[in-house]
Amino acid sequence: MTQLALGKLNKLAVKKQVEFGVYLDGLSWGDILLPKRYVPAGTEIGTVLEVFLYLDSEDQLIATTEKPYVMVGQVAQLKAVAVTKVGAFLNWGLKKDLLVPFSEQQIPMQQDKYYLVYCYVDKSNRIVASAKLDRYIGKDRPAYQAGDEVQFYVASQTDLGYKVVVDHQHWGLLYKNQVFKPLRIGYKGTAYVQKVRDDLRIDLLLDKPGYAKTQAFTDVIIERLKQKGGSLPLSDKSSPEQIYSEFGVSKKVFKAAIGALYKAGQIVIEAEAIRLV
Repeated sequence: MTQLALGKLNKLAVKKQVEFGVYLDGLSWGDILLPKRYVPAGTEIGTVLEVFLYLDSEDQLIATTEKPYVMVGQVAQLKAVAVTKVGAFLNWGLKKDLLVPFSEQQIPMQQDKYYLVYCYVDKSNRIVASAKLDRYIGKDRPAYQAGDEVQFYVASQTDLGYKVVVDHQHWGLLYKNQVFKPLRIGYKGTAYVQKVRDDLRIDLLLDKPGYAKTQAFTDVIIERLKQKGGSLPLSDKSSPEQIYSEFGVSKKVFKAAIGALYKAGQIVIEAEAIRLV
């Protein structure tokens, strides 16, 4: 039997059509209203729709075809749109804003500022968010192999680099010698697993490790050289910052790629430039 999930996407069949929308078959949860403004054209009895389930302003279970910026079990950077006596409310892309109770705020939230939060269902069955990420992140052993691609959000800056949330559920670290530009809190990006540590945290690399990364990047260099008239003012003597500014990769990856292109006879490496043959 299909298990429904509050605060997540669910596929439900249309059971009944009414003037103000349709009722979806919520199985053991009963019929669930999808208001008329969200009903796709051509919807009929039996049509299966992918909907997000949440509680409306009167705490009634309701469906929408809109997708919020964050779902239960995920983190996201969201803007505070109001601060009230019950907590702060964040814009998560739905008509009803997302509550962060005062007890779940790391520091008192302020209107119009952005915060990295984790979305969950509380004991009262409300969908809420928390800025106290350590309560929810890093509880399970990561099942990654070296080289696996992951998504991350920057949570904070440390002496070693950047503490990040990996795939919404694990803690990871980007070492500062891997990062060549400041990353703001809430920055979202792609990284690669270097190793999973004994403390369940994940060491990450911004560059895809190994030969595959070099091979893919050589094509990028050739294409950029063609766009720039056959020459670029970069070489193996250029600074990591210059290389990252132009290509968004580390100097190590850049040197490996131009070395491969030089050996293949496709480029010439000069003192301060590389040039197509």
